[in-house]
Amino acid sequence: MKRADRLRKEAELTMEKVRALTRHIRNVEDNCLILGEKLIARGEIDLGRQLIANGYVHDSSKFYGIEFENLAYSSSVNTKEEGAKLKMKIAIQHHCLTNAHHPEHWQGIKNMPRVALGEMVADWKSRSEEFGTSLRDWIDEYALKRWEFTKESEVYKVIMDFVDLLCPIPFEQIVQS
Repeated sequence: MKRADRLRKEAELTMEKVRALTRHIRNVEDNCLILGEKLIARGEIDLGRQLIANGYVHDSSKFYGIEFENLAYSSSVNTKEEGAKLKMKIAIQHHCLTNAHHPEHWQGIKNMPRVALGEMVADWKSRSEEFGTSLRDWIDEYALKRWEFTKESEVYKVIMDFVDLLCPIPFEQIVQS
């Protein structure tokens, strides 16, 4: 393959990654702004402001090093190769440990401060929209088990308060009213 062809292919792959990443970050930024405004309106001014600020730097580590090189943002990345799987696993671990909106950063979801929980919910909502899934169902069916908390726990109540502020009433509930 010619040098010019390799450069063109690398540029295309890089732009595919950048577009997917920036789209996700913009979605989280929007979610942090919505949630932050609602928190400010109900009197949680510092928390709302901090959450809005976090939205502007969300996932910036994904533009660099191991995360940019090994997190799959595109369909053209071969994640079936064993070496690629290991590199992706290491990149995910690095991301989770260095970004405060991940429970792993705090050695568990129950240790997270409210601002980190708010950004996490904004991130989860963005991912649920990207994958076309229900955020509430995902929390109940997956997050509770993965991070070992219950519907009776304080952290669940905080998370669901943020979900209720961030997410409109489900369509089926509107129709039934």
